[in-house]
Amino acid sequence: MNHQTHIPAAAAPRPAGRIISVRGSVVDVWFDHDLPAIYSVLYAGAGQQVVIEVLTQLDEHRVRGIALNPTQGLTRGLRIDTEGKQLEVPVGNEILGRMFDVFGNTIDHGPPLAELAQRAIHRLPPPLLHRSTKSEIFRTGIKAIDVLIPLERGGKAGLFGGAGVGKTVLLTEIIHNMAGHTNGVSLFCGIGERCREGLELYHEMKEAGVLQNMVMLFGQMNEPPGARFRVGHAALTMAEYFRDDEQRDVLLLIDNIFRFIQAGMEVSGLLGMMPSRLGYQPTLATELAKLEERIANTEAGAITSIQAVYVPADDLTDPAAVHAFSHLSATIVLSRKRASEGLFPAIDLLQSNSKMATADIIGPRHYAVAQEIKRVLAQYEELQDIIAMLGLEQLSTADRNLVGRARRLERFLTQPFFTTEQFSGLPGKDVGLEDALSGCERILAGEFNDLPESAFYMIGTIEEARQKAGKKEKAQPQDAGHAEARHPAQE
Repeated sequence: MNHQTHIPAAAAPRPAGRIISVRGSVVDVWFDHDLPAIYSVLYAGAGQQVVIEVLTQLDEHRVRGIALNPTQGLTRGLRIDTEGKQLEVPVGNEILGRMFDVFGNTIDHGPPLAELAQRAIHRLPPPLLHRSTKSEIFRTGIKAIDVLIPLERGGKAGLFGGAGVGKTVLLTEIIHNMAGHTNGVSLFCGIGERCREGLELYHEMKEAGVLQNMVMLFGQMNEPPGARFRVGHAALTMAEYFRDDEQRDVLLLIDNIFRFIQAGMEVSGLLGMMPSRLGYQPTLATELAKLEERIANTEAGAITSIQAVYVPADDLTDPAAVHAFSHLSATIVLSRKRASEGLFPAIDLLQSNSKMATADIIGPRHYAVAQEIKRVLAQYEELQDIIAMLGLEQLSTADRNLVGRARRLERFLTQPFFTTEQFSGLPGKDVGLEDALSGCERILAGEFNDLPESAFYMIGTIEEARQKAGKKEKAQPQDAGHAEARHPAQE
């Protein structure tokens, strides 16, 4: 379903303009008549390689635009051409498995694409009339997320974490599981990414065998702010094609949404706008909403988004973080402490939350299990100072039992990933919600108090814990004394 008419190319050639000033990425252009509309694209330079997007009309003859690529070689008086169109990107099934830049050009050294349909990157969000009003859960096959932080189909989840705690691995695994569960498409949009990260991700996806159902777009860190500011819109135009025309579910991964806000701040400064609080652009809320509101669940399909969010100086009151939070339906916080203990995925189960985790949406049984897990883990957190100072033996019997249950739960909520099989040697597990809930209920009921904690580490369903413990007991007579040394993080 297409909610926005495309701007047709003018039949007669449009009058050319000329450059009257160049200040960094900001270019002012003079037209004798027929000023191009806002968001129109202008071309300049040898071979028309410099692309400028019109952002402001200054008067009846002058427009001001931002260059989407470097402006070297532009001079005053240089001719400017325009077709009166907006920036467009290719859409269609042929784009699957390819990597693009903001202009829709392939950057993966693959064979050239055939002539494909093009769509403008600026489109309206779907109207409320066409949106789905059902609250549906997006299954990931990852126990910790499905049980405690259920994601919304057609919603937006924020992924908070520093370097090296497993953001990319978690995103890769969700893409892998989605490709297995549904006829879905994954779309990765790198905003302000380092080219090293893009290259690594491309090869990881290729090795994991999920590239054929995936599209990647990059506005890299070394590109001008205009390109970084528009690559998100280009990605959404491609995602909307799969949702509305192909009626497929789309998983949109954005890394990093803060870089989009930062690019908008740079563009705003270059255009000479007066900054608002902490130097951010005065139009921050509108710009972010124009992007985020297009991520929606409609009658045709859903675009579900997982976005990495950088929080400046860990200050959650920063305007960028506040505005990003207001759009999210789930928050997944990755913890360096859990990563250092070998508990992967390294999700901080107490700090993470989801608006879907209510009894009305996930059901009373699931809600009760999730609340009990959080209660047990919170009490274990409180007891850790006492354990560190006095030791586990000084706790009451009830507290010792609670600590045992909490440690077993923590280990049960780890999981071997398909995308890390080659590194860990453990076959990946995709765990259904029923199996995950049943396992948590039985641990909370104390059914497995006789099993060692290590039996719960990196398994799929709870039945595997008994098998693992049985194997360990058989191996113990030959190998006594070494089991402890081998698995310090798991015991």
